[in-house]
Amino acid sequence: MSFTKGLITSSLVLASVMFCANAVPISIDKTKVKIPEETVKDPPQSVDTGLHYDRYLREVIDFLEKDQHFREKLHNTDMEDIKQGKLAKELDFVSHHVRTKLDELKRQEVSRLRTLIKAKQDIEGGNDFAVDHQALLKQFEYLNHMNPHTFEVEDLDRLIKSATKDLENYDKERHEDFKRYEMTKEHERREHLKALDEEGRKKEEEHYEEMKKKHADHPKVNHPGSKDQLKEVWEEADGLDPEDFDPKTFFNLHDTNGDGFFDEQELEALFTKELEKIYDPTNEEDDMVEMEEERLRMREHVMNEVDSNKDRLVSLDEFLVATRKKEFLEPDSWETLEQNQAYTEEEMREFEEHLVRQEQDLNQKAADLQKQKEELERQQDQLNAQKIELQQAVEHVERLKTQDVPPEMHFEGNAVPEMIGHNQPPEHQPLPPGHQDVPPEHNNIPLNHQDLGQGYPNIPQNNQPMPPGHNNLPQDSPQVPLDHNNVP
Repeated sequence: MSFTKGLITSSLVLASVMFCANAVPISIDKTKVKIPEETVKDPPQSVDTGLHYDRYLREVIDFLEKDQHFREKLHNTDMEDIKQGKLAKELDFVSHHVRTKLDELKRQEVSRLRTLIKAKQDIEGGNDFAVDHQALLKQFEYLNHMNPHTFEVEDLDRLIKSATKDLENYDKERHEDFKRYEMTKEHERREHLKALDEEGRKKEEEHYEEMKKKHADHPKVNHPGSKDQLKEVWEEADGLDPEDFDPKTFFNLHDTNGDGFFDEQELEALFTKELEKIYDPTNEEDDMVEMEEERLRMREHVMNEVDSNKDRLVSLDEFLVATRKKEFLEPDSWETLEQNQAYTEEEMREFEEHLVRQEQDLNQKAADLQKQKEELERQQDQLNAQKIELQQAVEHVERLKTQDVPPEMHFEGNAVPEMIGHNQPPEHQPLPPGHQDVPPEHNNIPLNHQDLGQGYPNIPQNNQPMPPGHNNLPQDSPQVPLDHNNVP
């Protein structure tokens, strides 16, 4: 399905489509053309615009359509006035019921956006931080986030301008995507040739030129939107006599949703027969991506030629005016994609240089990651070695506990281990290092104080006279206890 099927209109264009009444009555010569019997049709489905706020956009338009005043103003307002916001001011005159419903739709949309913001925050792991919803809502320009409760004139104005800008850029972005696709395909072909030997390259180049010739060998492609192109659809798709071609009848037959306009999807359907002349999905030489790009080119060309008010729709009046122009009757030949390469050689050169830089960046990142990997592996080896050493040390300590500890160190309960030298007679206790044993003849020192002076002339006896000035204490003098702590 073509991407353009999701791009029926900008918001103002979408409004025009959905607000329009039935198609303009068409006078038909029933003697020449057999008109299919009228059948009851379901209301036309709104086509997804591809915008992330598509549902909100369509729901707003659906409810505005129900207000007769707004509907009439839409039909009488110039497209430039709509773009400038003049139509949005008519919101003040819609019914209370519609305004209430629009308020509800806006509250639901704001709630949806806040849910999306919260979900994104959860994914990014920011649960510990408060969310500033007002700041984040600023990125959504299609509504007034400062007033999340009621749908006002500013909201409609924002919605129209945002959708118009977004959809106008959509085709441009598609063309850029297609250009990158074509350059990538050509780059891969050139790289494939580099990998071949001389003979292989020659065969590949011959095959490539053969495919190009086969693709270019097709019936004449009519100028999109010309009388010849439309008459061919009239004859082959509608099964009608080309001599009876009538622009009004043709418009009525191919306005498939009956809204009185050709939208982009309906226009693209008119080019299917022309595209089938060029592209066949079963042929090796035909690229279906290129077919969709060709369809887009045809539609854009017709819109530029016929859509006089630039609302991305073709009304019956615009269509009839176009059928009276010289370009409709005597068009120029149509140049297909193979005659209009999507890129220049300069663009191709810049594209390949960009690919080289990208490859270099990727290689550098790969090298950095490899270094990080090697460093992590080295650190892991160190940790493993340290773990082994620690385990060996633990095992060594365990062996010491079981083999090298003396038996008396083992005790149970509160028993105090017997220490060496304790509770032994003084004469059997070991001396500290550096202390010589006393000779045997010096071991018989009397321990009785009365005997201290006996045999030792230098030790004074109790009955020796006192030196001069030292009188003996009287016998009744109190005995002063010797307190070593009080001695100065």
